[in-house]
Amino acid sequence: MNNILKYTKGDRAIWLVVLFLSIISTLVVYTSITSLAYRHHDGNTFYYLFRHTTFLIIGLGIMYGIHRIKYSYFSRVAQLALYISVPLLLLTLLIGSNLNNASRWLVIPVINQSFQTSDLAKLSLIMYVARILSIRQDVIKDFKKAFVPIVLPIFAVCGLIFPANFSTAAVLFTVCLVLMFIGRISLKHIGAMIGSGIVAIGLAFLLAMSVPGLLPRIDTWIARIENFSSADSKGNYQAEQSKIAVAAGGITGKGPGKSTQRNFLPHPYSDFIYAIVLEEYGLIGGVTVLMLYLILLYRAVRIVVKSPKAFGALLAVGIAFMLVFQAMINMAVAVNLFPVTGQPLPMVSMGGTSIWFTCIAIGIILSVSRGVEHESTLNRMAHAKI
Repeated sequence: MNNILKYTKGDRAIWLVVLFLSIISTLVVYTSITSLAYRHHDGNTFYYLFRHTTFLIIGLGIMYGIHRIKYSYFSRVAQLALYISVPLLLLTLLIGSNLNNASRWLVIPVINQSFQTSDLAKLSLIMYVARILSIRQDVIKDFKKAFVPIVLPIFAVCGLIFPANFSTAAVLFTVCLVLMFIGRISLKHIGAMIGSGIVAIGLAFLLAMSVPGLLPRIDTWIARIENFSSADSKGNYQAEQSKIAVAAGGITGKGPGKSTQRNFLPHPYSDFIYAIVLEEYGLIGGVTVLMLYLILLYRAVRIVVKSPKAFGALLAVGIAFMLVFQAMINMAVAVNLFPVTGQPLPMVSMGGTSIWFTCIAIGIILSVSRGVEHESTLNRMAHAKI
């Protein structure tokens, strides 16, 4: 145990959160992939279990490697990552893999593995916003010197994600607003940005209604909102099946591997995995998962309080808020508090490169925590000498 602690630096509580989420993910994914296994691999659930655990193990290795990097380096990486992300998002819209009228994936030719370019773009944009906010603190209230260099990339990235994935674009836009507020951007500028975003979405919807085919996903978005606000059980099939899973779980749940709704829920291993958690582990399991994400956010806020440098503080809280906000939306959808969005549960839902990008994100938070601890140790040593 001491040897493990020797090589894993940073916030221990975050490491424990990741460990528990990984264990929960393995258990719940294994029980929820039955229908998928029968459709594609003659009922061989071990294939998906092995694939998922492999992605998790590699992801944890990536997280370990990232957390050993000095967090100040991510300030330099941010600009390059953003320059790469924008063309990739554009390429995805033009030639990306299409599913349900949404082009979200690009295929990596060498390993034949698809990935959502929005995962890279989210991380890149948050790092970039944290970088600009930190280096422009002296002129942070200035419109041209601080606000414009931040808002243009936000609108560019969110605008390119929007046609295929409205919920991801909205989550990222909200996270950037929170970062800008924490980074002391003028409230009137933030208000203008919110107004501009609402107007842009309204114009996009009006244009899409006038020109059929321009935004193929618009009918899906409208239908989801209408179904959520109505009591039509046929249109609310996903939400109805999820509610059955929640009700069947009760306080203590049915027990591991005893879910029945996994056979009826669409994507029980990703979008609706929280419903399976509630069915098999009950309210106790659901609250435990919720608390793990809240602990992650709380520990990130602790890092912010201790961080002597603006970039590290903004980077940690921005990434943590993105992950936790995404988790909250996924859980809200599962209990029918929010329209269906398609947001996975970070570190729990089955996925390939999405797990890796989540691990990179948490690795960056741990890198900031490690750097803050190191700086704190140096300060204590300096005071001791004095």
